Amino acid sequence: MTRRAVVLACGALGAAAIGMRAATAAPFFDSPAIAEYKRRLAEYEEAHGAFEAEASAYWSEISAKRRERNAKRRDRIPLAADDYVLTQPPVYDGPKRPVNPNPELVPEKPPRPPKYIPVVADFLSAAQAHFQFVPQRPSKEAEFKRAYVRTALAEGLTRDQIVRVYAFETGGNGAYTMQSGFASGRADAHAISTAVGYNQLLTTNTVELLAEKGEHFVHVLTEKARTLAGAERKALEHKIAVLKRMVALCRSVPDEWNEHEKIANTEQGWGVHAMVLDIDVGPLLQTHKLLTSVLFARERGVTRPLTAAELEMMNLTGDGTGLDMVTMPQALRERVPTANFFQRGGYERNPVAVRHNTVARLFAVMNARMDGAQGAAGVKDMASLF
Repeated sequence: MTRRAVVLACGALGAAAIGMRAATAAPFFDSPAIAEYKRRLAEYEEAHGAFEAEASAYWSEISAKRRERNAKRRDRIPLAADDYVLTQPPVYDGPKRPVNPNPELVPEKPPRPPKYIPVVADFLSAAQAHFQFVPQRPSKEAEFKRAYVRTALAEGLTRDQIVRVYAFETGGNGAYTMQSGFASGRADAHAISTAVGYNQLLTTNTVELLAEKGEHFVHVLTEKARTLAGAERKALEHKIAVLKRMVALCRSVPDEWNEHEKIANTEQGWGVHAMVLDIDVGPLLQTHKLLTSVLFARERGVTRPLTAAELEMMNLTGDGTGLDMVTMPQALRERVPTANFFQRGGYERNPVAVRHNTVARLFAVMNARMDGAQGAAGVKDMASLF
């Protein structure tokens, strides 16, 4: 090794050693602000750690009770108060996490960039690109409402279910193109999910419905095509061919939500979701989003018509979870916390379930929201179609 190489190597080793000593010694040279931050951070971590231990135990019990209820339900064993956790989730009331005064000295993990949420324009573009399809759109909103009401009644939904669920899901004035996050009409509004339409179907809902009900949808459109001629029939036959391709895609994976979600998160899945905007297929999708819950309850012994709030509860929480609340006696609804029907993350992100923290309160606020929207123009238009 040359003299110059030796000098450079020693210099590098010396710099590394100085860096190591500096890193080791850093705590002894903290500014007062950094020292105070670290003290408060330690207090926060101790308090929050104790809360996390308590919360983990609570949510583990919630999960265990849910598994026990599912097993009993499969065996047709009636449920009672002991099958639920009857206390509310623990709430953190310790010190807040302190703000780092100098992130360069005490680096923190950078926040993860938000996932892009596709919007209606993306769905339409994907449908054109992957299926060479443009949904047939109504010339005015009333046409889509009329098609939806006609389809929903023919498939077995009631006036109360149709109108009140629409009122709840859209706030009373939602268009068939309305996407979750844009209802406020504010200039800075942005999509918060892929939910679109009167009953707010997610991309995964659309994929799942086409996988499970696609043959029925094709049959309905085929019967309609028999009544048409000329250009109208040719256009509908093209739509049927596209629908069959979409159904085949949605059925290319096992009939499971997670598998359907994988398709829904692709551009092909976005293209499938454009069908919610089509005046022939859209009303079928919107209707069967609710009808699957009605049939699920009926198959499990609920022969009376579900109220709109009960149907919406199943729509929001999933059929199995929703049915648990629907079949619960009123006295028990007053006692059982809503936390029993959520995973922890879903519960903590749901301010309605947190504020209205028993089953009875959750039904009450749902009915109140439906009642409050009855004067909205969209609800009046929908109701007038009956």
